[in-house]
Amino acid sequence: MSAGILDGLQVIEGSAFVAAPLGGMTLAQLGADVIRVDQLGGGLDRDRWPLAASGQSLFWTGLNKGKRSVEVDLRSDAGREVVQALVEQAGTFLTNFPARGWLAYDALRARREDLVMVALTGNPDGTSEVDYTVNPATGFPLATGPREMAGPLNSVLPAWDLVMGGLATTGLLAADRHRARTGEGQLVSLALSDVAFAVVGHLGRAAEAELGGTDARRDGNYLYGAFGHDFETRDNRRVMVVALTARQWHALRDATGLQPQIETLTAATGYDLDTEAGRYEARDFLAAIFRPWFAARDLAEIRRTFARTGVSWGPYQTFRQLIDEDPRVSTANPIWEEVEQPGIGTYRMPATPLGFSAVQRLPPRRAPQLGEHTEEVLAEVLGLSTADIGRLQEAGTVRCTTTRA
Repeated sequence: MSAGILDGLQVIEGSAFVAAPLGGMTLAQLGADVIRVDQLGGGLDRDRWPLAASGQSLFWTGLNKGKRSVEVDLRSDAGREVVQALVEQAGTFLTNFPARGWLAYDALRARREDLVMVALTGNPDGTSEVDYTVNPATGFPLATGPREMAGPLNSVLPAWDLVMGGLATTGLLAADRHRARTGEGQLVSLALSDVAFAVVGHLGRAAEAELGGTDARRDGNYLYGAFGHDFETRDNRRVMVVALTARQWHALRDATGLQPQIETLTAATGYDLDTEAGRYEARDFLAAIFRPWFAARDLAEIRRTFARTGVSWGPYQTFRQLIDEDPRVSTANPIWEEVEQPGIGTYRMPATPLGFSAVQRLPPRRAPQLGEHTEEVLAEVLGLSTADIGRLQEAGTVRCTTTRA
């Protein structure tokens, strides 16, 4: 197998749930040797839903593809010594475990001065937050949902965890580049609430509120600030159509053949539909014009009509429909391959979405079994003998699931 673009980078990962495991998996899919350390029996996310028929977590396997797994008693002094030794040898540590005591940066740096450590927290002061508690504070749940809805609408997508995982890899690679240029290690800190609230600022919502703007009211599935809406088709499917730019607007108008009705609307209301603001102000009228057009056609006909027209649209799909109908999530797309996951079966797994012109994309690799690489890692990274590893296992300090070849 060819080497990935991060070949030669070794990272120790101590993690649970989404952000930190996603950061480590992103690095592993680019060729880094990511070694995940878990408490004996698995960490807090070991049995996170969704589950396979065998009871194994598809969540855990999905976020740990391509890594090596070491099972250690993190509650014992001997187990903690193993982890500290691994961090010392690798020189790079990614974690959302509490970075204090034996995992404090200063304690680890005492063993290796050029250590790069990325520590993820909930709040900047180190207190706890998760995606599902940060998101309600961002304002988005109170600006999302049908117009007549009274309560908040949470998202099932852990968006801030996902952004945080990407930023964790950015921070780690930036610190690694700094170390390569200067020889200096450093602690990189990243808080989930900072990630979420920074995005609120980046999107202009915080500035809008501070400068006297009113809170955006719920607007169903309308696109904020331009025209975009969902429509039901003749065969009871739904599609989302977006006319954010003038080009997209003209393509939609021309492909549907509704220009006469649109001209009548313009003459009657005075809205400038060639502007985003004009299309947003006229959104209810435009939806009423387009709704019968979609209702008279099934999804297949809409797909044929919009092909190569420049219309920005997409069907709503269940997870099952995504797998069954969308070629972008099939082996026709080179990032997807059928891979066997022990204890679960063979199913489609994605490789990294990143494509590099000078380095071949690595194929997707399965997730490890818990503790699968304990003996291998202790031997290769720490240089322990078979007898040394055996003593650690007998003492209950580590667990070796498989025997090293």
